[in-house]
Formats: sequence, structure tokens, C-alpha cells
Amino acid sequence: MTNGKTDKFGNVDDAGGSTASTGSGRSEQIQLPNRDGTLRTHTPRAHPLPVTPGTPFTSRTVYSAAHVVADPYADTTPDSPAAVDWDATLAFRRHLWSHGLGVAEAMDTAQRGMGLDWAGAAELIRRSSAEAKAVGGLIACGVGTDQLPVTEIGYPYGLDEVRAAYEEQLALVEESGSRAILMASRALAAVAKGPEDYLEVYGHLLRQAAEPVILHWLGPMFDPALEGYWGSIDLDAATSTFLEVIAAHPDKVDGIKVSLLDAEREIDLRRKLPDGVRCYTGDDFNYPELIAGDDQGFSHALLGIFDPLGPLAAEAVRVLDTGDTDGFRQLLDPTVELSRHLFQPPTRFYKTGVVLLAWLAGHQSHFAMVGGLQSARSLPHLARAYELADGLGLFPDPALARTRMKNLLSLYGVNQ
Repeated sequence: MTNGKTDKFGNVDDAGGSTASTGSGRSEQIQLPNRDGTLRTHTPRAHPLPVTPGTPFTSRTVYSAAHVVADPYADTTPDSPAAVDWDATLAFRRHLWSHGLGVAEAMDTAQRGMGLDWAGAAELIRRSSAEAKAVGGLIACGVGTDQLPVTEIGYPYGLDEVRAAYEEQLALVEESGSRAILMASRALAAVAKGPEDYLEVYGHLLRQAAEPVILHWLGPMFDPALEGYWGSIDLDAATSTFLEVIAAHPDKVDGIKVSLLDAEREIDLRRKLPDGVRCYTGDDFNYPELIAGDDQGFSHALLGIFDPLGPLAAEAVRVLDTGDTDGFRQLLDPTVELSRHLFQPPTRFYKTGVVLLAWLAGHQSHFAMVGGLQSARSLPHLARAYELADGLGLFPDPALARTRMKNLLSLYGVNQ
């Protein structure tokens, strides 16, 4: 028996200051921290959800925005350029392609503007585009203006410089052989004086695009710097400008990606699109109903949550391909709780949960992120993400996931 004290995590501090678990015989269980500092017991499932790789889909076009894998051995600081483990990063894209999913590359899920600078994004685009060509995978790549750095006085640029930055990135994506996704620009949001500036910049880019592009409207919940995009904080006015851009160049717009977390607004918007222009949902809260659609149409998908959900999401869409909407919803609806958890405010830090789940699933050997963003979520948040993902059967090897989660918990002082 020890004379030490027991802390709130159930650890005993002996006279020498070391800790030891008070539990025994619980190797198949794991103690997870609650927000109030208490522990709960979770019994991991024994087997993963059975899913198999398959061919691309027939009823929907589906992209997964993919994360990057950091190089954990690189001697970096939060201010230095990202160090990427290219082998692991490309292997994860092959994993997504093997299940029939497309890859949306160099988007915010890849920490674009949150640890990955333009030089790193350019290299990512080149490498992933070449890999997609080699394996026959569907890919689209993000085009932005992040080579224009924010300064102490903000964005001291004019529209010409913003447009030129977009053009440089668009040229690289087109040279790589990938479809372009015109992303929302922090610089444009800062320097545009009104809707007319958005119409001018986007009109110029669409006129010169070699192939139809995907337009991306990312809401401020994902990036606060994009508040008032399209020239107004009034979403109805912003939507009118967005639709005006599309209406002027329908032959140059493959589709739109909407990330506003507002299902009704997305449905209303997709019903107003010209024929032939797709709506790709980016709504990580309401994606099952938006992809399933209604008697007036449906959304395709370009989603960050399909990074951890890849195989399960692919299985669900293949069921939808058969016309079985109920079966599709039965598979995908239970995933919404996990998605809403990962994307809870501050939403822009959802990437931390995505990378955690990739590590627990065995897609990478560590839980480290470019820019040190593995620290952006609390331990109770990460524990709940593990618990929800395990309940869905997302981990190919549940025992590996349990062991890795226990190792992470121990680093925070939560011994089992």
C-alpha cells in the first residue's frame, strides 16, 4: 500500500514523486478525461466497420480535402516554413483515391495559411498532381493569394497585385494538369472596396482560365479574415454578387464549393445555379441531407470531414449510387456527431482532430502538425474525438488506436 496522494486522474503520487496507475486488469478499456477533470471508462470496439476500396462513384462527384503530414524530425519553429513528410502525405492521398474519392489539394484542411505557406503549397500541388496522374486519381487544387504576406499595417496591396497573385497560382495548377479551385483570398477581402472589385477580379480570372474551375466560398467561421467576402456582411447581398460572377461566366465554372454551415442557404443557392454548374457542399454539419438531396436536386461534395471518414463515406456514396437513399443515410447520418465535434468553434482548428484521427488510424506514425497545431485542441476534445471515431469503426486496427490514445493520454499525465 502507498501513502501517496491520488490526483483527479486517478494517479498515485508516491513519496518519490513518481506516479503509477491504480487500475489493473483493464487492458481492453481506456480511461478518458471529461471536461470537469473526472474520468470515464470507454471500451473500444473489437472490429472496424467493414469497408473495401472501390471504383469512382456514378451519382455524385466527391472530393475529400486532405491534410498534410508533418516531418516530426525537422528542426522547425512555429515561424519557420513547414517541413512536410512527403512519403506519408502522398500515401494518404493514395488511400483516398483507392476508395474512389477525389482529392481536394492545398485547401484549408492542408493548413493553407495556418502553417503551410505558398512555397509549401506549390510543392504539394506539384507532387500530388503527379501522383494523381500516375494512379488515375481525381484531383483539384487550391488557388489563392497567400504569397502576399500580411504586414504590420495589414495588406498594403492593390487589386492588381491581388489579381497577379491569383494568376501565378492558377498558372501553376493548370501546368500541373489539375483542376483549379479559386479559393477565397484574405488579401482580396482586405483591399476590395465593394462588390464591383470582386466582380472585376473573378471575371478576369475566369476569362483566362483554361478549364472550368471550382469557386470556393469559405465562411468566416473557418477563417475570420474572410468576414464580408463578396463585398458585404449581409449574406443575401453577398450571394447576389456570387451568383452574378457565375452567371457572367457559366462555361468557366465547373461548380461552387460552399462552406457556410447553413443548409437552407446552400439549398437555395444551388437551385439558382445555371444548368451544368455543380454545387459541392462544404457543410461539415449537414452533409448527409445535402448530398442525398431532394426532388429539386442535390449537392456533390468537397469536404474536410471526408479526410477521416474516407472509407466510410465512400461506402455510403456507393450505396447511394444504387438508388438506396435510406441506406446512404443510415451509414452517413451517425457520422455527423463526430463532424460537429471536430468542427466546433473555433472551427478553423478542426485540422487538429483530423490529424489525430489519421494518426490513430495508422496513416502516419506520429501526432505532430505543421505550425505546432497539435496543441490547438484540449485533451478532453481529443479524447471525445477518439471515442466517437472508435464508435463508428473508423480505425482499421482498434487495438493500435487504443494503444496510441493511451500513449497520448500518458503525456498529459493521465495514466491507465
